[in-house]
Amino acid sequence: MANELRFDGKVVIITGAGNGLGRSHALLFGSRGAKVVVNDLGGGHTGEGKSSAAADKVVEEIKALGGEAVANYDSVEDGAKIVQTALDHFKRVDIVVNNAGILRDVSFPKMTQDDWDLIYRVHVLGAFRVTHAAWPYLRDQGYGRVIMTASAAGIYGNFGQANYSMAKLGVAGFASTLAIEGKKKNVNVNTIAPIAGSRMTETILPPELIASLKPEYVTPLVAWLCHENCEETGGLFEVGGGFFGKLRWERTKGQTFRMGRAITPETVKSSWGKITSFEETEHPANVMQSMAPILANVQAGPSLGGNEFVDVDLALGSELPTIESSYTERDVALYALGIGAAKDPLDAKDLQLVYELHGEGFHTFPTFGVAPALGAVLQLMKEGKQAPGLNYGFDRVLHGEQYTEIKRPLPTNAKLVHKARIKDIFDKGKFALVVTEIKSYDESGEELIVNEMTTFVRGAGGFGGSRGPGGDPYMPPERAPDAVVTEPIPENQALLYRLSGDWNPLHADPNFAQAFGFQKPILHGLCTFGYVGRHVVRSFAPNGDPRYFRSIKVRFADSVFPGETLVTEMWKQELSEGDKAKGIGARIVFQAKVKERDKAVISRAAIELYEKIPQPKPAVAAGKKDGKAEAAPAAGVQPTSADVFQAIGKYLEANAQLASKVQTVFRFVLTDPASAWTIDLKSGNGSVSTETSSAADTTLELKDTDFMDMCTGKADAQKLYFGGKLKISGNVMASQKLEFLKKLDPNLVLEVVKARAGGAPPPQPSAALKVGPGEPGTSGGGGGPGAPSTPGAKPSPTAPTKNAEAAGIFAKLKELVAKDKRLVDEVGAVLQFRIQEPDAAWVVDLKSGAVKEGTDAAATTVLTLKDADLAALVKGTEQPQSLYQKGALRVDGDVRVAQRIGFLKQLA
Repeated sequence: MANELRFDGKVVIITGAGNGLGRSHALLFGSRGAKVVVNDLGGGHTGEGKSSAAADKVVEEIKALGGEAVANYDSVEDGAKIVQTALDHFKRVDIVVNNAGILRDVSFPKMTQDDWDLIYRVHVLGAFRVTHAAWPYLRDQGYGRVIMTASAAGIYGNFGQANYSMAKLGVAGFASTLAIEGKKKNVNVNTIAPIAGSRMTETILPPELIASLKPEYVTPLVAWLCHENCEETGGLFEVGGGFFGKLRWERTKGQTFRMGRAITPETVKSSWGKITSFEETEHPANVMQSMAPILANVQAGPSLGGNEFVDVDLALGSELPTIESSYTERDVALYALGIGAAKDPLDAKDLQLVYELHGEGFHTFPTFGVAPALGAVLQLMKEGKQAPGLNYGFDRVLHGEQYTEIKRPLPTNAKLVHKARIKDIFDKGKFALVVTEIKSYDESGEELIVNEMTTFVRGAGGFGGSRGPGGDPYMPPERAPDAVVTEPIPENQALLYRLSGDWNPLHADPNFAQAFGFQKPILHGLCTFGYVGRHVVRSFAPNGDPRYFRSIKVRFADSVFPGETLVTEMWKQELSEGDKAKGIGARIVFQAKVKERDKAVISRAAIELYEKIPQPKPAVAAGKKDGKAEAAPAAGVQPTSADVFQAIGKYLEANAQLASKVQTVFRFVLTDPASAWTIDLKSGNGSVSTETSSAADTTLELKDTDFMDMCTGKADAQKLYFGGKLKISGNVMASQKLEFLKKLDPNLVLEVVKARAGGAPPPQPSAALKVGPGEPGTSGGGGGPGAPSTPGAKPSPTAPTKNAEAAGIFAKLKELVAKDKRLVDEVGAVLQFRIQEPDAAWVVDLKSGAVKEGTDAAATTVLTLKDADLAALVKGTEQPQSLYQKGALRVDGDVRVAQRIGFLKQLA
């Protein structure tokens, strides 16, 4: 075969190769040019006896095929002897197939210590000793392939095979770690879990199944995994009977409790469904990925509190599914009738709210803006969709407060998209207060309505959370109202209002209302909300025009019964200059009460009116994102990373207070193409530069394309980090302080892009902004031709240090590294020593075996300590751990490497 996978010149050790799978492996390797060490003790499948016949027979078979082979009869517990056989006869070893195994099947109560120990010694200890003896040769020659043989019993468990299951899963874990350690030396390690007819399986499987499970159906996988062209490592494969499949770990999304929360057995029990549900899963591929939820939980900070009804950590900030809805002129007119408009059908102003053919125009009354949002919430509840962490029903809730803001006069028909999130949760003692924000967008993506529905949840408080903002900004003044409107509520008004979508039987069914303690159905709170809105607009909007309406905020104090009389008292409030700058024309503070009972039903309320009627925004030609129009860059020119960093510099100029808050120096190292940027939020008012900062607290390394995807929202920083695409060294936790970048106005980047494209003269960098525009037309590229050099950059100090011990220490270390190459193998990392008092910098490269004065930006680990403390480490009077705990030793980068600097004691 022209494309046959060959093993010419390769030396293969196969244990347990006298029969079954091992024999099949040996024959295939031998037939394809490999030199084979056929190891077999020659005992029975339970480990008793010894014979050379099995191994000798396989050797003769290989030779008959024209191959080279030698027999070895040692136990795998004598692994060094097996490897020595390969070295004696063939002068090298390239491939190790750990196949030897025995069975001692017996139920656990009947299992003896010998049953357990013998299985361990053959499967686990034997695999260790053979592989351990071969490992130095594989590593030193920069090539090797190792196979471990596991079993379905180890993966899934099997009755009567507790010892065997232990061993087989043990070698799988053993292989996973060897794969990590061997990868950089091109030593690949994989595990197979075969099912095949052999001496071991013939006692537990029926003959007809044994006949179909030929070892020859397993060996091709072993051969491919051992070939020099195969890059697979760390894999676990089930194979047999013609089936080949790779396994991976899967775990449930699980339940995370924030740090500081009391976690009891009852807590775990109540979350058991989520802990064990595989509806949402993840597949961690390494230790770092497995720790992702734990690290994310630590980074999230302490718990915000909660209880059986409200879990603040889960609920706060969570987003509900997007809902689409539409309304027509009929809905608008019906709503107006539902809030009492047009009782007098000859009232021209009210007629404009209910009659679509009115000569002076048909208007949507602005408090209608709450109706589509409420409909979206009710639709989600009907579908059983609720924010995570909110575990209560209708029986515990009251609609406590409502805020509605209208961005421009509402059209009389529209298609809307609603996006809701839990904005705030407050602890009010006996009850919790949950604020749901709902933003509604029209078809063009323009934000049209903002609603905030505040729900009082009875019995859900007392969890120690924030009580929320204090004060009563909308308390009526100590004077007579500027206007009062009195209006009776018709007996059937609740039945009319419910046709706008609020179907709660509390407002229609007498029996239902009585069950909740009311003598009869009550009026909807949002119907009262609409009534008072009409009263204020009619009294204070120019010409009573509802299009001036900006916002309304109310607190529901008590219920209203149909048939009662509503009295709305209103006071016009003085506006500040800040209010006027926002386009507010008037603010009316008001309260409403029921005349018959002299009972307040709406309190601490206000309506704001626009100074001028807002006009619809022009149609957006560019794309939309999150309901907002995206600014388009200049034609043919895309933003680059250089553009982004220049925009960050502009942002820092406008927000000088950030440096004092953040107090961190960030270093961004980008690749493909290469560039490096420093955001200094320690010095002065903050700066962005291309200077190399030896004082960087946090270094972030990623590809230029991933950085741009992260900036544009296409990639999530946390997923990049846990996926290995974003490396953070130094103070990892300080990276959370980069949250301020979310406030960066995209238009700042757009300005830079336009200037670079020739749309305007490029802005001159200030002293704080030491970067220039990127190369026009590049697709990434903070570096390369488009990245300007930075004059005046100060290199790290590399002058010889006087009157210090560091120079002498590193001179001795240089001699030691030259003499003892084991340090390179044991440490395998580049260490950057930053010495203080006096200052010096040294690089100890224990990958290539070099010690030199200066700095290396690619160092694996950076160790910062005083000259005297370095001397103490050498003398042995201090330990790295004690210095680290005292804050005298700072470790940035791979912390694990710091545990290997014990070699310094050899310099004493």
